[in-house]
Amino acid sequence: MPRFLHTADWQMGRSFSRFETDDAAALAEARYEAIERLARLAVEQSCDAVLVAGDVFDAQTVTDRTIRRVFNATRAFTGPWVMLPGNHDAALAESVWSRARRLNAVPDNVHLALEPGLITLEAQGLAILSAPLTQRHTHSDLTDHFNTLETPKGLLRIGLGHGSVQGLLPDGVDATNPIAPDRTEQARLDYLALGDWHGTKPINERTWYSGTPEPERFRNNDAGYALVVNIADAGAIPEVSQHDTARYRWHQWRETLAVASDLDQLLTRIEALPDASVLDIRLEGAITLGGEQQLSNALSVAEARFRSIACDRTHLQLEPTEEDIAALHADGYLGDVIEDLRVRQQGDAPESARDALAILASLLKNKAVEAAQ
Repeated sequence: MPRFLHTADWQMGRSFSRFETDDAAALAEARYEAIERLARLAVEQSCDAVLVAGDVFDAQTVTDRTIRRVFNATRAFTGPWVMLPGNHDAALAESVWSRARRLNAVPDNVHLALEPGLITLEAQGLAILSAPLTQRHTHSDLTDHFNTLETPKGLLRIGLGHGSVQGLLPDGVDATNPIAPDRTEQARLDYLALGDWHGTKPINERTWYSGTPEPERFRNNDAGYALVVNIADAGAIPEVSQHDTARYRWHQWRETLAVASDLDQLLTRIEALPDASVLDIRLEGAITLGGEQQLSNALSVAEARFRSIACDRTHLQLEPTEEDIAALHADGYLGDVIEDLRVRQQGDAPESARDALAILASLLKNKAVEAAQ
């Protein structure tokens, strides 16, 4: 029973410039660790081969060091790897792949599918029909030739492609690099291993996207996995199992705070997340001064615990209660200032007014604490 590991969209060399320097470095390093985990997973699952369905590299211009590190990370699995160029690392006349060969960085057990055709892994019982991208974007289905490509008798017909299955992905995704949704039927494939969609997604019982093994963006699309595929014999339905390979999990929340319980629930959710989290929050609605203090304290704790956390409070209004104002002892002029800032939050610069209100409230609170000591 041939068994292989299906992965894709490693995007090696990707930068994370939106993050702090330390966080960006950790997120980039996690992608190399993901390859190492894939290699160990292939060994643990007794896989016969590893198929990488495109976008091994994020760009043609990655450094030589990145190229060498990628192939070094595969060492734990000594069986065959088959790597397909995708739209980020297309097999151009001069490409990251030609550089890898000049560097002698490609191990003997790694097969580069740089041309359309067939890679035969006879000992593993697999015939890999490959459809590499030789330019970043195409408007024709590069898997068409699978229909007429003959494979040795007794070997499973496994397609390897990178692109968008037509009509089955979200709107706007399938503009280029199209793939027919019934390619497995047309080409009599036992399995079609695809890349380009960064989350795990079954198209039909023989066609799967594996997704990227390490999430790299805020999309709830089931990223961070690899697939182990078992096929008993030619024509048999594949048995596909999903395996967690992610170091970090990315979460993006859009929340509206209206009542006190909304804040309580948000803080509980934050506390429940594992340390290896990348969290992006955007808040709307209103919050009291006491709630603002609770939120700030919780975010401070999370900053020290998570890989990264960002919280956009631009559209969250501070709404001091009568109790808040009374506790600040902000009578007379200060009371008028607080009321003015509350009104200004509805104007052209709500974030500035909100920040000023938060600063004033903090100063008043600190003054009250000092006076009580």
